[in-house]
Amino acid sequence: MSRLALEVRADAQAVVFQEAAHLDAQRWDDWLSLYAEDASFWLPAWTDEHRLSVSPDSELSLMYCAARAGLEDRVWRVRSGLSVASTPLPRTCHAVTGCVATAAGEGRVRVESAWTCHVYNVKHRDQHTFFGRYEHLLRPEGDGWRIAAKKIVLMNDVIPTMLDFYCV
Repeated sequence: MSRLALEVRADAQAVVFQEAAHLDAQRWDDWLSLYAEDASFWLPAWTDEHRLSVSPDSELSLMYCAARAGLEDRVWRVRSGLSVASTPLPRTCHAVTGCVATAAGEGRVRVESAWTCHVYNVKHRDQHTFFGRYEHLLRPEGDGWRIAAKKIVLMNDVIPTMLDFYCV
């Protein structure tokens, strides 16, 4: 682990906080703009009580997009109304805390954090909470930082209804 300049650390953490805010406000274009074109988005599955799958290509994942285009498809489904599970969209409130930013080589920064997402299902008038850990890999691109990879470790074993990108 190497030391990061305070400004770099603050900027990297701000990207993680901004992503959560965009999701909760359903500002999908702003949310997508945080991702690099080749960014991966991965939510591995638990293979037993304490072991996560290690490869999205050869093991089970709860969600995996190998590039931003996969996220754009998910946003399109939400906007189109074709996603029955997402109509009407639930209300969400993300809380991100404990951000630790470290240098990841080649000018990149890794941000590890803990998160919760409170989800209110408007259709069923019920609520639940997802929680876990994030690992964001950021790289400089254009005038700021872009998410090059995001790994979401979901600690919940039971998913009460549905799970999509805006819940994690």
